[in-house]
Amino acid sequence: MNFGQVLTAMVTPFDEHGELDFEAMRGLINYLIANGSDGLVIAGTTGESPTLTHDEKLQVFKFTVEEVNGRVPVIAGTGSNNTKASLELSKEAEAIGVDAIMLVTPYYNKPSQEGMYQHFSVIAQSVSVPVMLYNIPGRSVVNMSVDTIVRLSQVENIVSIKEASGDLDRVTQIVNHTADDFSVYSGEDSQSLPTLAVGGTGIVSVSAHVIGNEMQEMVRSYRKGDVTKAASIHGYVLPMMKAIFSAPSPTPVKEALNRIGVPVGSVRLPLIPLNEEERASLYHILDQLKNTKVAG
Repeated sequence: MNFGQVLTAMVTPFDEHGELDFEAMRGLINYLIANGSDGLVIAGTTGESPTLTHDEKLQVFKFTVEEVNGRVPVIAGTGSNNTKASLELSKEAEAIGVDAIMLVTPYYNKPSQEGMYQHFSVIAQSVSVPVMLYNIPGRSVVNMSVDTIVRLSQVENIVSIKEASGDLDRVTQIVNHTADDFSVYSGEDSQSLPTLAVGGTGIVSVSAHVIGNEMQEMVRSYRKGDVTKAASIHGYVLPMMKAIFSAPSPTPVKEALNRIGVPVGSVRLPLIPLNEEERASLYHILDQLKNTKVAG
């Protein structure tokens, strides 16, 4: 299932007291839709899901669905390492009206491949909305095998994967061994263009908060066959992509959004704001991006 080319893994705005800031969320949602986001992935890692309560997640789902009002797909992060809790949250998200759910590989308790298969299939079969799998071994420790992904792709409503292993060989295998309507999204911003080249659908991006329009132009150029221009844009935005991950995410992207006039507040502990040196480096990259035009 194609949710669009550039999906943004949306940050969760907080006020000065660290509570949900719905006015800032409204501004952010509309800014993203106006600046290159084909869809929004909410309450994922970038949305600081580990520090959102169950009730806060439901509030984020409800507010986003209402504010988006059908303009773009809303994909809710409902995965965890607790199958029963994830199943219940997925049902609640479906009732609220999200367009799809995203389920991350269970972290910390390190299930086997069969355990992961049963975890995902049980949750998927409890809802009727489309399901995007999320493989991110750098955060969850476990790495879902290509065979398991292919097997899960045969579950009726498991229609997509966000693949954040950083392994293009795996992406190629997933593309080649799943049905044509199973979408494969890169979860690594800097691999957006290479993922397209091996048959991927697009990107679930953090950097798109800041460079969504440029990423859209890169994808469009590639799709039109102008690989030279696409590569030029990739080179142009790569420093920004790297800067967005220069400290634990989403700290840098929140700082960048605040800097460019899209207020989203700070991060919750155990994440901390950027230090002076990190902030100066990020601002330098932002200024460079603003003052440089892409070639081609």
